[in-house]
Amino acid sequence: MAESQPRFRTLLILGAPGSGKGTQGKVLGSIPRFHHLACGDVFRSLDTRTPLGQKFVEYSSRGELVPDDVTVQLWRANIKQRVDSHQFKPEIDFLVLDGIPRNVDQARFMEEDIEVLKVFHLSCPDRTELARRLRKRALKDNRFDDANEKVIQHRFATYEAETKPILDYYSGDRIVEIDASQPPAKVLYDILAGVMTLQAWRDIEQMKI
Repeated sequence: MAESQPRFRTLLILGAPGSGKGTQGKVLGSIPRFHHLACGDVFRSLDTRTPLGQKFVEYSSRGELVPDDVTVQLWRANIKQRVDSHQFKPEIDFLVLDGIPRNVDQARFMEEDIEVLKVFHLSCPDRTELARRLRKRALKDNRFDDANEKVIQHRFATYEAETKPILDYYSGDRIVEIDASQPPAKVLYDILAGVMTLQAWRDIEQMKI
């Protein structure tokens, strides 16, 4: 990113699989002044004809995880496209991310791009409830493999080992703990309450948009 470009005002939604972060990200993204981008959106909209797209294909065709630096490059290309097409207006919009950064290395790579104002941690210590939600969603989407208990436990273990340490990386008053076992509307209410404490929110409110 060019040095003259200020970093994007960013809100991260973090939580274990089944905590509802994708749901909350989508709902927030439907509210004016919030632009939602999930990691899955980056890969789904990828142009495989570009050199960067080819790099992605190279790893995914071997069934390998895409390296962190390549993932962040793909994310940068996607976000630039959204800015250029005026889908995302950084001067008046908050960027809402879920699923990226996926680990501390990605968070470090993205430091020059994003100013993380709040991290909303959708916390649900009851893994049985999260597993129930994951099974229900997998069956609803006809992804029967994802309803497998081993697959679910592996996803939890990966989250604990790779993604949860992001909370320590962004430690301090940026972290907002939210009870993810509440109804989705109450989770959204708590997120919005956290956003409205931000000076950046008050600045945007003052603008004549």
